Amino acid sequence: DDATAALGVVTHSSGNHAAALARAARARGIPARVVMPHTAPAVKRRAVEGYGAEITFCEPVTEAREAACAEIASRTGAFVVPPFDHPWTIAGQGTVGLELHEQVADLDAIITPVGGGGLLSGVALAFERLAPGVEVFGAEAAAADTASRSLARGERVPAGNPTTVCDGLRTGLGELTFPIVRRLVERVFAVPEDEIVAAMRLTWERTKLVVEASSAVAIAAILAYPETFRGKRVGVVVTGGNVDLDALPW
Repeated sequence: DDATAALGVVTHSSGNHAAALARAARARGIPARVVMPHTAPAVKRRAVEGYGAEITFCEPVTEAREAACAEIASRTGAFVVPPFDHPWTIAGQGTVGLELHEQVADLDAIITPVGGGGLLSGVALAFERLAPGVEVFGAEAAAADTASRSLARGERVPAGNPTTVCDGLRTGLGELTFPIVRRLVERVFAVPEDEIVAAMRLTWERTKLVVEASSAVAIAAILAYPETFRGKRVGVVVTGGNVDLDALPW
């Protein structure tokens, strides 16, 4: 309602979710507060600030992000909009799968990057309903392979504070996203840093798309595991182009 909205919104995110919430809040005319790790690239900070959000920086671990977000919500009354582990967020991000299904026919497989798992689980749920024969895959950095290790162990593994060029994929699967990914996703590929950077550069050169490493990881996975995708019509979700042009990884 309007009274709740007037108190504003708050989230924790290092990139797309933060910018999207800030933009939506500005359109609604309400305050937006964003908790970001102090390691977030300058280009992502500028995007969030450009939409008028107030940024609070924290340590680059999930626990610190969640704690800072909860403190702000308690102090200001702001409504928390989770970045991935909430049914509404999963459903919203899952509309990527809905649009892809509507616009591209006869897919055999789809692959998305995975950090917290909101996008991957949402897309998987969409295709379970719309085209259950389509295989769904995830891709992450081998240096931040929380999803792969969680699936292998059968339980969620803490993300910790991994060092990877994929700064948008440093979170682990959530309580809601983990069982969805475990049930519906064929496999999560963990790709080495050098192969992610190579895929990022290849995409820039061949497609003229400015993609960040956190989204190029899906392309890198296809290049690294061609036997899985050979002969298939594959939908690749490229999730972001937040690139610091003064600090390219090549």
